[in-house]
Amino acid sequence: MWKTRITDMLNIKYPIIQGGMAWVATHELAAAVSEAGGLGIIGAGNAPGEVIREEIRKLKELTDKPFGVNIMLMSPFAEDIVGIVCDEGVPVVTTGAGSPGKYIKKLKEHNVKIIPVVPTVSLAVRLEREGVDAVIVEGTEAGGHIGELTTMVLVPQIVDAVKIPVIAAGGIGDGRGFLATLILGAEGVQIGTRFVCSTEAKVHINYKEAIVKSKDRETSVTGRSTGHPIRALKNKFTREFLELENSGAPLEELELLGSGRLKLAVVEGDIDKGSLMSGQIAGLIKDIKSCKEIIEDIVSSAQGKLDSLYSLKEGDING
Repeated sequence: MWKTRITDMLNIKYPIIQGGMAWVATHELAAAVSEAGGLGIIGAGNAPGEVIREEIRKLKELTDKPFGVNIMLMSPFAEDIVGIVCDEGVPVVTTGAGSPGKYIKKLKEHNVKIIPVVPTVSLAVRLEREGVDAVIVEGTEAGGHIGELTTMVLVPQIVDAVKIPVIAAGGIGDGRGFLATLILGAEGVQIGTRFVCSTEAKVHINYKEAIVKSKDRETSVTGRSTGHPIRALKNKFTREFLELENSGAPLEELELLGSGRLKLAVVEGDIDKGSLMSGQIAGLIKDIKSCKEIIEDIVSSAQGKLDSLYSLKEGDING
């Protein structure tokens, strides 16, 4: 039922990819998602190459299913990690914060599938010409680093503009969002915030509970003036950052204030001073479950909605 070009390309059961969230997307989470039929992703973030090599090897001890590594192209270790991905036989790379253009040739030579995150039609078209295998179209509803356009309007525009498969991201956390983006023309989804609230995510319980308790208007965006906006749950840190940003503080001062805040939230569980990166979907997340349960719930809910639509159509015809 859920067979698409993405499931064929990545050799996975369901067209569901886990977001490559820095500090969150460890080998434990990635392995659990892959075992559950999706594509687990190790988030490299700003970690040194050898740390990621160790993560890859630990993941391989937990699963023999396909997986990937997310490379943040702004990281000073990005080039090292590309080399390690090739050495370790990683089958898939997703990328963020820039264009992977200069690495495409090397990754292709090692049979690595390249799937960049794109926030605009123009970047998707350019990267298709450069030879990427698919694109992740991320709307502004997502957590962490974001663009400006919403998933609802961006996905169909990019679907119309490229021939390679499109994966939708941003604001997707249940079967309704999954099915909706497939109807928009996507052939898979990338999910982040919902997997933060999984039992396998090595995230401090305070962070998980903050998402579970959140409501519809509890995220805010900081850093627009820096050119690198970030969506996170509102707390003392986001208020302090926005006050400083609105005062016209220089970039260096803002970067200093934001340094280490994600680790503070994920590892230490400081929900006041840490950066609780989260998408707007947080208001729909009400529990903490295993990755297997999350994926099965998404797929079964989507199937139920699809069956209802078919039943309604049949009823109209018979009526």
